[in-house]
Amino acid sequence: MAVARTVAPELGLGLPENAMQAEAKAPARVSAGNAAYAIKTLLIGGVAGCTAKTVVAPLDRVKILFQTHNARFAKYSGTHFGLFKAGAAIYREYGVRGLFQGHSMQLARIFPYAAIKFMTYEQLKMSLRQRVRDKHLRNFLAGSLCGAISLSISYPLDMIRVRMAYGTPAAGVPAERVRTVVRNIYHEQAHRFGFLNFFRGFPLSLMGIIPYGGVSFLTHEYLLSLGRGRFAAVTAVPAGEQHARSRRRKKRELKAWAELTAGGISGVVAQTVSYPIELVRRRMQIAGVHSPAERVRATQIIRQVWSSAGARGFFVGLTIGYVKVVPMFAVSFYTYEKLKAIFDLD
Repeated sequence: MAVARTVAPELGLGLPENAMQAEAKAPARVSAGNAAYAIKTLLIGGVAGCTAKTVVAPLDRVKILFQTHNARFAKYSGTHFGLFKAGAAIYREYGVRGLFQGHSMQLARIFPYAAIKFMTYEQLKMSLRQRVRDKHLRNFLAGSLCGAISLSISYPLDMIRVRMAYGTPAAGVPAERVRTVVRNIYHEQAHRFGFLNFFRGFPLSLMGIIPYGGVSFLTHEYLLSLGRGRFAAVTAVPAGEQHARSRRRKKRELKAWAELTAGGISGVVAQTVSYPIELVRRRMQIAGVHSPAERVRATQIIRQVWSSAGARGFFVGLTIGYVKVVPMFAVSFYTYEKLKAIFDLD
């Protein structure tokens, strides 16, 4: 039976009429190479980051107090159930608001950080595909670079957030406002130009984000590939149960527990690799509270930690770090992947 054909005048090609109608009805595919994809990954990345940080905000507050060796909470560090004891002490003295102190600044920081991180990761991964053949190396490089870019943009906000979380005013005394903390940091005399005070510990942070960002994305992508390949029978959602909008996606959708597990494991691996650098960075960030006019160097902090506690000192708070990063990475990657499925993004 002959098939009716029409001619595309611009191209001079004959196409089946029914094929052209189907193509006209199908929604335009959003791929990593266009602006719509970049904008969507930017927005859902920011939402995923804020969701994850809200879940672990109380743990993050206690972790900062432990890392910076806050005098009022140092007694809980390294003890059995010290995390929960410190959290209970904060709750008794300050209430729920105490557990979320500095969280508004955290959200203001994490939205652009996570948005830029996820968006640039997707774009860098696509760009590196033509230059780096090894998939794992490509994922590591894209993760490291996107982490460095997002950190550079959001670091001053992180500095303010750490200072706010570090503060432990007397009961009944309100916590310092954001503008007060900003003003105090700016007027510290460690640097000639006040804005440089917002970048205390930045070079060290840049060093730390390379293994942290690279390893986290590398591990996550590797675990997802296992879930969609070798263990698909157990971890993948059956084709008939996948989200209605995901029919045009090339990637298979994984079950919720598999997505959450992959994210949690990637967080544990990344945290272990980069934790010593993170601890030194936190100490540098709060150095201005004790010595506003002194420019504290990383080598000074390293010597102090080593002399007081040896190698174990660089891993103070790591247990609470694990408790925090497992749900944080799990929720962050899970939310990101599910939103990608909803918006039909590969």
